[in-house]
Amino acid sequence: MALTPTPYIWMNGNYVSWEDAKIHVLSHVVHYGSSWFEGMRAYKTSKGTAIFRLREHIHRLSLSVKIYRGELPFSEEDICDACCELIRRNKVEACYLRPVAYRGYGELGVYPLTCPLDVAIALWSWGKYLGKEAHEQGVDVCVSSWQRLTNNSMPAAAKAGGNYLSSQLIRIEANQHGYAEGIGLDINGNVSEGSGENIFFVSDGVIYTPPMSASILQGITRASAITIAEELGCKVVEQVIPRSMLYTSDEIFFTGTAVEITPVRSVDRIPVGNGSVGEITKNIQKKFFEVVEQGEDARGWLTFI
Repeated sequence: MALTPTPYIWMNGNYVSWEDAKIHVLSHVVHYGSSWFEGMRAYKTSKGTAIFRLREHIHRLSLSVKIYRGELPFSEEDICDACCELIRRNKVEACYLRPVAYRGYGELGVYPLTCPLDVAIALWSWGKYLGKEAHEQGVDVCVSSWQRLTNNSMPAAAKAGGNYLSSQLIRIEANQHGYAEGIGLDINGNVSEGSGENIFFVSDGVIYTPPMSASILQGITRASAITIAEELGCKVVEQVIPRSMLYTSDEIFFTGTAVEITPVRSVDRIPVGNGSVGEITKNIQKKFFEVVEQGEDARGWLTFI
């Protein structure tokens, strides 16, 4: 999806024009992938523009940097405030927000801690990640030949830019074979996650999802879906998910900032359930969109602008 420029990007405390938001070609991040980022959506709710779970996303950004022995040069509160102000300055009602921290221009070499840690925030308009009909009809996916990263090689708990080289391989392979998305298995051959989504399974009314040990990102939309499901009276179990469950479950759905709550219609050309969106998935979708579209926020998930 092509980016449509907005007037301003926030860089290290300054609001600069889209065209002037540049870094040096010898910045550490360009050569060694040393970046950490978040993806958030601001929604035009019936009660005004609001960012979904802003504080939780920025806290996760801080923790991602911490894993790599870094510290954000701005407080979490300052970055949250900058996200809100950036929306105001760009005069948008709904958007996708991308805060990113990265090792900048200093020295070159694998060792990163001599380089400055810079922070930027951009926003743009971004529609339905897997297509306009994905929420209503579901998507067709495949199991990728590429495994997810192992937790003792590159920590999946960090939303690090370098981790997404793995995601690119999964997504490219899926697209080239005619699928909307690919699912990565962990080193033991069990289900991990999609290229940029967490995954849930419904079997006999129980909801299952892979645990952190399956090399998944601890998704914020994932946590939100679990809360909603439990409020609806569903039992949610975090456990190792064998590949076979991809073909035997009654329902499967993805969660993530980009995909929101997206049903999976088939895996490797095998229909999920009867091939239509299941009732439990529909109910979780309904409650999620009540929050982000209607502004019904009893849980404190929205930051209104």
